[in-house]
Parts: sequence; C-alpha cells; structure tokens
Amino acid sequence: MSEDTIVKPHQTVFTIEEIQRVLPHRYPFALVDRIIEYIPGQKAVGLKNVTFNEEYFQGHIPGRPLMPGVLMVEAMAQVGGVVLTKMPGMEGKFFVFAGIEKVRFRRPVVPGDQLIMTVELLSFKRNRIAKMQGEGTVDGQLTVHGEMLFSLLD
Repeated sequence: MSEDTIVKPHQTVFTIEEIQRVLPHRYPFALVDRIIEYIPGQKAVGLKNVTFNEEYFQGHIPGRPLMPGVLMVEAMAQVGGVVLTKMPGMEGKFFVFAGIEKVRFRRPVVPGDQLIMTVELLSFKRNRIAKMQGEGTVDGQLTVHGEMLFSLLD
C-alpha cells in the first residue's frame, strides 16, 4: 500500500465524555460521537457514526433506512453548540434553535455512513444570538448544508 492509500483515523479533539460536559443532549438525542477539529470561537468538525441500531431506522424508512434530514440538521446544531458553549463566558449556557435557513439535502445518509459535520460561526451578537453555517459530508460527498440561528436560553 502506498502512503496515499493508507486510511488514517480521525484524531479526537473532544471525546463523547467531553462533549457531554458542555451539551445537555443524551441518548437517544446525542448525535455527535466526537469532535475531530476545533478552532476556538470559529469552527468545529464533528463526527457521527450512523449505525442500523439507531431507533429512528425502525420506522424511517422500512426496507430503505434513511437518516431523517431533521436529525442531520440537529447533529450539525450540536456541533455548533460545542463552538458556542466553549466561548469565553458561555460555559454552562444553553443555546436553542432560533431558525434554520437555506438548508438543502444532497444525498441520503444510511447505516454504515460516517457523517462529518463542519460548523462555522458567522456572527455572534450581544452574546445572545449566533448565526452559523454548517455542512455534512459522507465519504467527501456533500449530504446537507445550511445556516442555523441560535438564541441563548435564559
């Protein structure tokens, strides 16, 4: 095997335990297995291993299991939540969806896929309202992209 064909595992920046320290989501709604890249206050890249054991595959869709698009967006939002809650003064805070815009789904995500989500902070106003851009890929192919708005929940 040449150096170009060797598959290297993703480096873990934040483990699931570290993610759970900053996000309140728990099974079955914890949708990020690890953070593999992180630039404080700017961007995070998260990984979701999609397995047939996910509860939603029982009914979505029998005979052709597909990860629901709303869960892909939620997974991206959780990656964004890591960026926001790791910012100075935001530790222990919780941000909720305030809106989603320009979301498009480009290919299905199915059991066995590894969804890689890149989420970048576009703006952060008054330490309350954030706008982020996210995209998800599988095997380098775009699966989902869009913009998300977040609001600090008091």
